[in-house]
Amino acid sequence: MMQENQEIDLQNLKALSVLGRGAKGVVFQVQEQQQTLALKVISKSFIQNKSKNKKNQEEKGVSSSETATEEDIYRRIWFERDVLKLFDHPLLPKLKGVIVTEEIVGFAIDYCNGGDLSSLRKKQSEKMFSDDIIRFFAAELVIALEYLHGLGIVYRDLKPENIMVQENGHLMLVDFDLSTKISMKSEDFQSRSPINNSISSKEMKKKKKRFPVLNFCSAGIGSDESDRHPEARVNSVRSDSEKSNSFVGTEEYVAPEIISGNGHDFSVDWWGLGVVLYEMLYGKTPFRGVNRQETFFRILTLTPPLVGEKTALRDFIGKLLEKDPTKRICLQEIKNHEFFQGLDWEKILQISRPPFIPSPNLVEENGVDEDMKVINGIDVKTFVHIVFNGCDEVVVEKDEMKKRKDHWVEGLSNPTTNNKNEDFFVF
Repeated sequence: MMQENQEIDLQNLKALSVLGRGAKGVVFQVQEQQQTLALKVISKSFIQNKSKNKKNQEEKGVSSSETATEEDIYRRIWFERDVLKLFDHPLLPKLKGVIVTEEIVGFAIDYCNGGDLSSLRKKQSEKMFSDDIIRFFAAELVIALEYLHGLGIVYRDLKPENIMVQENGHLMLVDFDLSTKISMKSEDFQSRSPINNSISSKEMKKKKKRFPVLNFCSAGIGSDESDRHPEARVNSVRSDSEKSNSFVGTEEYVAPEIISGNGHDFSVDWWGLGVVLYEMLYGKTPFRGVNRQETFFRILTLTPPLVGEKTALRDFIGKLLEKDPTKRICLQEIKNHEFFQGLDWEKILQISRPPFIPSPNLVEENGVDEDMKVINGIDVKTFVHIVFNGCDEVVVEKDEMKKRKDHWVEGLSNPTTNNKNEDFFVF
């Protein structure tokens, strides 16, 4: 059995299927002895080629939308590895091992046989979930985000495709390459959040809990290794070092403050939660336009169309989708909202029968190309090389990727500012 965080020999893994593809990597379902894992593999040659193309364009005086250097990209890769090592929570993956060869970099994490939340929603008869089911999923996402924020981590890419369903029916957040850490100033508070009791980190249980006084100023990214538990309003006084200016996310889920380039903090994740819950309720995202620029314009200017009778859920979504981050609902208000009335936060993770429990023998089929399921195993290195060198003979989630072509954004000019840091990245 593989020991956590150890270096993996690719020869000891059997790649069974392709689970998905991102901008620079492919995720495989792999078998290691009796253990099934998800293996995220990034092509080194692809990273090098992108860096060379950027350099060549700059030498020719051509403006490039690619501002990420090879160093920047590897910094993101190692950041994801490091945060995976930190996690000790039932709704977040554990790093099972690392692969580093001349051709690829790979991370093995927990495998979720229930697929992602987007695939699960589309299997529903109305392509949407009931309020009660949304309440369960929303509560687990709040718990997961609270834990991340307690580590000083802003997730920044909350979307259904990054929310997996575990074998036990509980959720798991994956894909942390767009996440970042921000420094936090904090002050003592006496009360312990109910959610703290469900977090397995001994250090978090021992320490006196704290909440941050965050800032909304243009700033760089801090590097605090804080494991404090933030529970403050986001409109507190904030300092320059407690904001990120990175222009990252996925098009339809990105918060308005990221688009406007004024810096952002933990509250962008609550905006993302609002978009995800809206999609669960209505079967579509609230601001999608005919193109990227129109989508961003809608995010910045339009009120989300919360069609239907006034309910606690619609009120909750509206408060999450507040465009002004200083007025957006914060953690403690979220947990106290009417939508969660009667919910025992201490027992959410102890529920033995979540709304959807995958079959024990289910082979991952959500979002997986049937042609990519094999008996004898996939040659991971060859497959990744072919995918990122544009070979037409191999099709990876053809229909899904076509559908998402406006979602995965390599570089995008900021429509509202003229500052130099105005590119939009999906790594």
